[in-house]
Amino acid sequence: MSEKILIVEDEQKIARVLQLELEYEGYAAESVYDGMEAWQQIQNNDYSLFILDVMLPGLSGIELLRRIRRTNKDIPVLMLTARDATVDKVTGLDQGADDYVTKPFDMEELLARVRVLMRRNSRKSADEKLQFQEVEINLPRREAKRGSEKLDLTPREYDLLVFLMENPYRVLSRDQLLERVWGFDYQGETNVVDVYIRYLRQKLDKPFSVHYLHTVRGVGYVLKEEDR
Repeated sequence: MSEKILIVEDEQKIARVLQLELEYEGYAAESVYDGMEAWQQIQNNDYSLFILDVMLPGLSGIELLRRIRRTNKDIPVLMLTARDATVDKVTGLDQGADDYVTKPFDMEELLARVRVLMRRNSRKSADEKLQFQEVEINLPRREAKRGSEKLDLTPREYDLLVFLMENPYRVLSRDQLLERVWGFDYQGETNVVDVYIRYLRQKLDKPFSVHYLHTVRGVGYVLKEEDR
């Protein structure tokens, strides 16, 4: 059975295009244009992911998110926000949103984020572990090891490794790493990513003959085997 996604977006043209794209990707997608109608749908159906616009008639996307999180902490929620609506992003993340995309959005980026959330939720439902080659992360315990060796990671190094392991073989830019690991409102220097990549390498790769964390010059970083 296809995983079911509910799109709550009052701009019907956007909702329809998004629904068609998700169906093309193999998901079962439904569109609702009103917040109150969406809440009725949510109470009477099972969904694998919600895509919520912030500005909606009936109930706002933030209020829908609050209601969803009162009854279910695990179903992924992706918020759609205006590009300059920083307060909406902060509020959404504080209320339990898993990710956000700003309008106007790139469809390929949105679909990629949907895939990541779906994979993350599937893993969480299965055994709550991430695995890449001989590297394993126990998510509930926030523990990482390579083979039989426990990796003594700081909280930031751990979060960085989790995101890399959620996206193996995908080159991640510094901006992507900053946004997902440090937060979209981080105001510091972008070279903090390079610093923490170096810290992580010292623990993940340096003691071992095979290295997994690679630099793609001028682009970013990727987790992969050396010969790929």
